[in-house]
Amino acid sequence: MADFQDFNFKLLVIEKLMYTDGTLTPRFRLADLLRARGLGDDPWTYAYEQGLSHQMVPEARVHFESLEIGDELLATVDELVVDGGLRVYQECAPVWDGEDDLFDVVSPDLDLLPRLARVVSTVALAEELRDALAGRGVVIA
Repeated sequence: MADFQDFNFKLLVIEKLMYTDGTLTPRFRLADLLRARGLGDDPWTYAYEQGLSHQMVPEARVHFESLEIGDELLATVDELVVDGGLRVYQECAPVWDGEDDLFDVVSPDLDLLPRLARVVSTVALAEELRDALAGRGVVIA
């Protein structure tokens, strides 16, 4: 199993595999987790009432941190999308507005994605990230 050093990079991979490709299952929904624990079924209200307006909901973070992704699935990732509106971000931080660095990737675990060829980004990428991607020949669009 893969050992991600950068949690935010792992979230990009989860977005691709779970919410785009549907190959990483079961699909996580914060609303389902909250409902199962008797905490309501509205992630936005829960996060707001818990004072987590621009933070990750701890239950979601724990879920995604402990999620194991096999090498065979990682080998299918050839493209990642970096965008403030990703589904995985909504599941982690339902009240997040995309205006801070909560989900910035600091050091991508590129060795875990042998087929990564392209990163599509709608946001400015940190220089370190751009350099790391370019050093691996990954096209940034």
